Amino acid sequence: MDVLVTYDIATDKKSDAKRLKRVSDLCAEYGQRVQYSVFECRVTPAALAKLRADLEDTIDWSRDSISLYRFRSSIQEAKTTLGVDLDHHTGNPWIL
Repeated sequence: MDVLVTYDIATDKKSDAKRLKRVSDLCAEYGQRVQYSVFECRVTPAALAKLRADLEDTIDWSRDSISLYRFRSSIQEAKTTLGVDLDHHTGNPWIL
């Protein structure tokens, strides 16, 4: 299944950078960065559950926000790009 992951991690304190990097690294394990805080992922249901659990364990629930959008078809079919279209492909599900 195709999933779009977006996040906004609070970075008020110096120590927050570590959490932001962890969230970014987790998302990069499952998909491709398309914007600074946006990843397109093609995952199995089990991989999505693991990604979600890992993100839940990482974020500061009182200050951070993560949204996961699941698509019925591929992201490419649902996507309209204005301006430069960065050519990349989400690919096949990864088995982790």
